[in-house]
Amino acid sequence: MDCALSPEQRQLQEAARRFVRQDMRSAARQIEEDNEPLAREYFRKYADLGFLGINLERGYGGQGLSNLDALLVLEEFARVHTAIAFPVFESCVGPVKIIERYGTATLKERVIPQVCKGEVTVAAAMSEADAGSALTDLRTGAEVSGSEIVVNGAKRWCSGGGHAEGYLVYCRFSDVPGSKGIGAVYVEKDRPGMSFGRREALLGFRGVYSAEIYLDNVRVPKDNLVMPEGFFGDLMETFNLERCGNATMCLGLAAGALEDALAYVQERRQFGKPIIDFQAVQLRLAEMAMQVEASRLLIHKAVTTSASGFPSILDSSIAKCFANEAVREVCGNAMQLMGAYGYSKEFPAEQRFRDGWGWGIAGGTIDIQKVNIAAALAGRRFSQRTR
Repeated sequence: MDCALSPEQRQLQEAARRFVRQDMRSAARQIEEDNEPLAREYFRKYADLGFLGINLERGYGGQGLSNLDALLVLEEFARVHTAIAFPVFESCVGPVKIIERYGTATLKERVIPQVCKGEVTVAAAMSEADAGSALTDLRTGAEVSGSEIVVNGAKRWCSGGGHAEGYLVYCRFSDVPGSKGIGAVYVEKDRPGMSFGRREALLGFRGVYSAEIYLDNVRVPKDNLVMPEGFFGDLMETFNLERCGNATMCLGLAAGALEDALAYVQERRQFGKPIIDFQAVQLRLAEMAMQVEASRLLIHKAVTTSASGFPSILDSSIAKCFANEAVREVCGNAMQLMGAYGYSKEFPAEQRFRDGWGWGIAGGTIDIQKVNIAAALAGRRFSQRTR
């Protein structure tokens, strides 16, 4: 695998780094203070600079670049703050990519250009109260009725829930057990019968809404069908890219934590010398750097070696699992190296630690990734059910 970035990729990376560090740090601090999402004016700025829909088709308003290009930008944004990076995440590795691959022509024409302009965000509505890791236990139902699809049910733990303008709702089209009856429908926020519960209070992810979603006889046109029943495996193949986006969020947080810690230990003096002169500090920094670099290499491998355009479940699960564990350790070590400054809300170290922990739960837990890895290695699926 060629690990070298092209001159164009380095330019894109540098442009993202320069913009987010010069223009977005104050917005990140404001989000931490008031816990409100990024203002819509920033979405339009992102769009004007080409940071939304980086890997979406040019014909729909995207940049037409690669998945790796999108993740290079996402890493730079995540170094500053999760909520600052979230619009890039949703437009490049979230359900919009599934709509691009499987949606009807009319749906793609309605949704994707709006996403690329920063006018619409699309969230994935997958989990339910009793269907998280066991996603195939979901009960939200969809029924084709003439020229419409009627959706009933409830979703939970949807990042963007209550704030996004559109939702890719995973639902069951028949009573066929397991995955065979499951498909996906696009539902706009303003459809009659769609409502939201109170906003979830989370440890981290400030500025990223999460709320329960209620669907009571919600009617959408048949053109909103993204995936019919019987193709759950295809849905999850495209979800492999979102796993890599999750891993890249972790990478950005960890890389930012390492960068700040390295600067701090060279300035902070104790016992008459900079604390980086102490071997214990050097060893911790080296371990942090190895984890950051290994995370980056695993992610880049996952998104560049797939012939289908979407990473394999093996490569994406390895990348996500490793980055999910690495970010917790790297951000924890950064807090420890920075002492009270790391624990203070005046500095971003503690925010990165809180957000980093959450990514190991979101999008499939760390343990589920390990099950995926073992299954891919053995060439079979393992049932976790008792019967």
